[in-house]
Amino acid sequence: MRDFTAELEQRKQAGLYRTRRHISGPQQPVLTADGKRLLSFCSNDYLGLANHPSNLEALRDALPKTGLGGAASHLVCGHHEAHHFLEERLAAFTGRSSALFFSTGYMANLGVISALVGRGDTVFSDRLNHASIIDGCILSRAKVRRYGHGDVGSLAAMLAETSGHKLVVTDGVFSMDGDVAPLRELAAVCREHGALLVVDDAHGFGVLGPRGQGSVAEFGLSEENVPVLIGTLGKAAGTSGAFVAGPGVLMDYLVQKARTYIYTTAMPPALALATCNSIDLIEQDDKRRIHLQGLIDRFRCEAKALGYSLMSSRTPIQPIMVGDNWAALALSRALEERGLLVTAIRPPTVPAGEARLRVTFSAAHSHEDLDSLMQALADCRHLLAGEGVAV
Repeated sequence: MRDFTAELEQRKQAGLYRTRRHISGPQQPVLTADGKRLLSFCSNDYLGLANHPSNLEALRDALPKTGLGGAASHLVCGHHEAHHFLEERLAAFTGRSSALFFSTGYMANLGVISALVGRGDTVFSDRLNHASIIDGCILSRAKVRRYGHGDVGSLAAMLAETSGHKLVVTDGVFSMDGDVAPLRELAAVCREHGALLVVDDAHGFGVLGPRGQGSVAEFGLSEENVPVLIGTLGKAAGTSGAFVAGPGVLMDYLVQKARTYIYTTAMPPALALATCNSIDLIEQDDKRRIHLQGLIDRFRCEAKALGYSLMSSRTPIQPIMVGDNWAALALSRALEERGLLVTAIRPPTVPAGEARLRVTFSAAHSHEDLDSLMQALADCRHLLAGEGVAV
């Protein structure tokens, strides 16, 4: 029998062991984690909508009308009119012909990729794509080819030497680095080589582009350029679930073929109505995105001045590169001792030797919150001396 205890011990020795925190109360900048109040800079609630009063009110109003549970899969009796309203709202907001609501972003990627390619096909995946994309590629049983991160030239060469049905999949914003994919160039290469382009805009939706329509819209790319757009609703939208948007024929095809859509209970319909309200907030409130960008710009300037090594990111994801697993954990713990929650990210989430602190910002943060973070980083920078970070 496999020695699971020994494997767990090996993870502990390598600085890779993970534990869960117990969060009390709503998601907001100041959290209660394991009974301690901490100022959080590790949430994906980029616009501060997870606890927005208007969304809470929308959910309360919806519950008496829809009930709580989805009760069945969408293809049995679980597809509520609330889900349909949300799909129509998402299609209109993203400028797509149609949209399909999934229970989670992970399920959306698994279902979409494994439905659109199979044995005999080839799928091309950026080396830094999210785990859900990687797993979707494996599950599809298609031949998987990984191209260098953002390397459009490498991808073009691979596409040119490959025949048959081809699918290219990329994150719009990469979740651990915070950089944006070269979507305009990717769309051109896919068009030239007859490949279907799928973009998972989990971390761009709500934050980038006009009215928060995402990274694809920021590049001015239409449904014709990016036929399949995936987005999650548990990040900037502050609720739960995910969606796929594109041509009606592809959405119909996914209803027939996407196993993670067909064989799971529908999400609570009240959440779908609350999400419609959240989309309204995203669309109408540029002030949140302007404030958020101000926090990001100030952080980058001041963190660099302190000598911290940052990645090339203009998004709310601002990794502080450390390298060593134990050094990243030490910095995270030192910040926690000063009342801040910033998570250390280690392999296999990131490549070996690239451990980091993943600092994330929310429009719900104030500049006073940022003051606290910068003071703590100033106090702790000595911890990284000799760990590859200039201090």
